[in-house]
Amino acid sequence: MGKATQADMRNDFPAEATALFLPIHYKIGMALEDVLRCGQLSRKQVAILWLMRTEQDTNGRMRRKDIERLLASWFETSSPTITRALRDMADAPLKLVRLVEDPDSGREKQVILTPKGERFLHTMEEEGKKFLQPFLAQMPPAESRELFRLLRKGVSLFEKETKR
Repeated sequence: MGKATQADMRNDFPAEATALFLPIHYKIGMALEDVLRCGQLSRKQVAILWLMRTEQDTNGRMRRKDIERLLASWFETSSPTITRALRDMADAPLKLVRLVEDPDSGREKQVILTPKGERFLHTMEEEGKKFLQPFLAQMPPAESRELFRLLRKGVSLFEKETKR
């Protein structure tokens, strides 16, 4: 079977979405991730902070094993690597998180953002906005709103489908 033409791909939405994987994940996503590193963090540490931004509980805590589970699937990394990344983030000079005993398990730890970690996360967000702003400025606001509405819907559907 020959190579699909662009006309064929426009009528095959899964093929069109797959074709966007490289530019979205590697070109845009990793460039944004590099900006979010603020010249100080590893990719894993950025992922940890962003996870905490979105997944922490109402007390601002996240279980270490939940961080490990998610990072291990994304980075194919080991428990000792995650422990090292968290310790580096807890120790000077970063001091972005604190590791505390989990009240429900003597062996488990919880990870809490420090005030410095909260400020750093805010800096990451601001740097991400500065990075994306020139690209988004080239689109009319109505198109940007629609783009993000559709992306949020796609993420929601993906998360719903993968929880089954």
